[in-house]
Order: sequence, then structure tokens, then C-alpha cells
Amino acid sequence: MGPMDDLLTLSITELGERLRARKLSAVELNEAVLARIDATHDDLNAFVSLRDREAILADARRSDERIGVGEARPLEGLPLGVKDLEAAEGLPHTEGCLIYKDRVADHDSTQVARLRAAGAVLVGKTNAPEFGYTAITKNLVYGVTRSPWNLEHTPGGSSGGSAAALAGGVCPLVTSSDGGGSIRIPASFVGAFGLKVSYGRVPRGPSEAWGYQDTSVYGPTTRTVADAALFLDQVAGASPCDPNSLPDPGISYVEALAEALPAGTRFGVSVDLGYAVVQSDVAACFEDVIHVFEKAGHTLVPVAGGPPLMGQEWGLLGSFELAGQLGRYLPEREDEFGRTFIRGVQTASAMTPEIWGRQAQQRQQLNQWCTGVFDEVDFLLTPTVPYDPPPARGPFPEETEGRKQPPAGVAAFTIPFNLSWHPAASVRAGLSNAGLPIGLQIVGPRHRDDLVLRAAALFERERPWHPEWPTSW
Repeated sequence: MGPMDDLLTLSITELGERLRARKLSAVELNEAVLARIDATHDDLNAFVSLRDREAILADARRSDERIGVGEARPLEGLPLGVKDLEAAEGLPHTEGCLIYKDRVADHDSTQVARLRAAGAVLVGKTNAPEFGYTAITKNLVYGVTRSPWNLEHTPGGSSGGSAAALAGGVCPLVTSSDGGGSIRIPASFVGAFGLKVSYGRVPRGPSEAWGYQDTSVYGPTTRTVADAALFLDQVAGASPCDPNSLPDPGISYVEALAEALPAGTRFGVSVDLGYAVVQSDVAACFEDVIHVFEKAGHTLVPVAGGPPLMGQEWGLLGSFELAGQLGRYLPEREDEFGRTFIRGVQTASAMTPEIWGRQAQQRQQLNQWCTGVFDEVDFLLTPTVPYDPPPARGPFPEETEGRKQPPAGVAAFTIPFNLSWHPAASVRAGLSNAGLPIGLQIVGPRHRDDLVLRAAALFERERPWHPEWPTSW
């Protein structure tokens, strides 16, 4: 890593300040990102497609011109990587699937359009598993993405390419999304900050079909909490292309960080939600770091039991919707899909009205459990992921320390809050015995993304994880 490479471990807040102070040019920054992509591609495989380099640098020059005349926008000149499940005009939009390997997006997603309108310079696409189906980032189009902490391990999924690029000092600004943990799991695995926002906070689409599985959101994966607030300020607010999108929150998330939590805020704590099988050093780290909030004058409240275990049900819902989307290609082109993925899609045939009704009842039970929890506490703290990152190619562990993992065990702590729509963040809590990051999940009341950011900022101040990043391996 040279001096320019060192810049790539800075937060977007810090980089923006340097750009506006003319201590760094947007052209220099984007050139450094392009060089870093080239230098790390064979190892990390974080970026999988790039815009024309001259187009990138032309945008960067325009950003420098705007800065020079005092017209800098909030993200002016910052290089942007977009997860390959999301459209960015002129770039491949494969969703990690051979069926779409030649598809090129003719539009930006609403989120990408808003980031670019705020001054970000679109660089390219980051890798993702096929249709975001798993928490390991690999596919038949672009191959395997690896963690900069240890190349033998996955950076998680489905936002694994974005997480690897961020943590490895490749690109400071990335997009990500979360339908069952796909922001928080990679954030935990690479030691970043990740926020699964309240459902509807950031508009999705435009899309070809109405999404019935109402669990997936766009949201920030960043180096610092302040970066996530800055990101969210640019992209939150309703859009006509997403009927589920929430109105503008009427606040600045950056400004909200300046306000401290009231003394005596109640933090509910659960090391396992009643069913998760947690690695012993992950559990020990959790039991240690929760006292950060106590030392700051707040109250820890044990939460007994947990919500219904819905990993299989969540998976079946996703398979059912994917089967509807992909049915026109099956069975004739079945060999163009990953084997594990297509087996998962084929489980959709098991769906019946009885199963659908039972899932609806379970989801209401989950909602009632969450209501009871947030009647008693202001936040809920859990581990983010119960164990160390699996190998880069998988598989997920079937057991941990001799104890059998439940279905979708990697997402045991994350799936409930996609189904319930509560905002939930992952902050870096420490390192495991294997030297790999451990995440702490902070869940807040529905629609109060600002409170989750403030709680995460408190933790970040007391246990700063920035700027320690794995820039060599």
C-alpha cells in the first residue's frame, strides 16, 4: 500500500472533507480506486465489471470543477461501487446468473440515481451470489469473492463484493441490500458498519414486477456510523416506483448523530434469541461488549426466550417468489443455474395454502414478540452472526462446537428483523480466536433508524474500530 492507497481506508466523511479542502482531487481519488481494483482483483474479486475508465475520470474532473467553484454536493467526487443485484446504467446487471450474463442495465436504480445526483462517481459493479440467495458470495458468472481478513474465508453475502471492497481498501462508497441479513452478515464478517433500514426507508426499483416478499431493503455498508448517516441522507424518501417506500423522514441523519441518547436508555440483551447456536468466543465477546452501554449510563435488561424460528419459512417464501420470476426458463435452462440455488428454487413446489397460512400466523407471532420486547426496552442487542465466516466457497457449518445449527443458522439473528421491518445495525465488536471480526447487532423500534444510528455511534466512540482495516493479506 502506498500513500494514495492509504487514503482508501479513510471514511467517505473524511475523504469528502479533503476533497472540498482541495487537499485531494477527485481525479486522484478515482485513479487510486481503479489502481486498487486492478491490484486486488485476483485475490478478492470484489469488483466484477467497470465503466470505461475515461468516462469515470471525466466525471471526476467535473467533480473537481464543481468543488473549485464552491458547488460541491454531499458525495462530490467519491468513487461508487454498486452491488450487482442493483441496476446501474450502462453496466452489466447479471444478478450473478448465467441467464443474465449479457444483460446491460438501461437505467439506474432509484438509490444509484440519488447517490450520483449527490455527486458520487459510478465506477463499477461488485460481486453478489446468484440473486442474493446465500450468505456466501460466489456465482457461475464471476466466481468467488474472498475476505481481505483471510482469503480462505468468505466476506459473507449477499453484499459480499461490496463488503470486501470496503474493508480491503478498494472503494470507500458501495451499495448493499438486505433481505435476510445481506447487509449485516457481510458487515459482521469484514468488521464494517452495516444498517438494515426500516422496510421502505430507501426506495427499491424500478423493477419489472411487484415484490410480494416484503423483507428486502437497500441500505448502507460503511466504515463509520457517520458515513452511514451521510449515505442515508442522500437516498431516503419516497419514490413513485416503490409503493412501499416511506415518506421523507423530515430529519438529517447526520444531524441526529449529534444528539445523545437519554440517560437510562434500556438495552435488552439476548445472546441466542432462545434458539441460535453461538460459537463460544462470539458469545464471550457479546457478553463483554454489551457493558459499553451500561458504562455510558444506560440499563441492560435480559430478554428471555425469543421469536418463532422462521429460517425455513423465510427461505421458502424467497424460493416461491424466485420460482415465479424464473419459471419461464425452467426446466430447459436448468443447467445455467448454480446447483444449490436451483435446488432451493425447486422447493417452491412445496408451498401450499396451509403452509402460507401457517407462515402468516408465525409472522404475526413474531410481530407480537417484537411489540412485547419494545414495550419493555428501547433497543435489543444480539450477536450479528453466531460463528466465524465460513470458507470462501462454503459450506456453512452444520454444527458448532458439537451443537447442531438450526436451518439458516448463519442468519439466526438477522432474519427476524427483516420479517418484522425493524431497523437493525451491525457494529464491529471485536475479533474471534481465529482473528476474524465479530459483529454486535443493535435493533431499534420500527421506523427509528435515527435511534439505531445514535446507539451505534455511542458504541463506536467507546470501542472505535476505524481505521483498522485489512489492506494486505
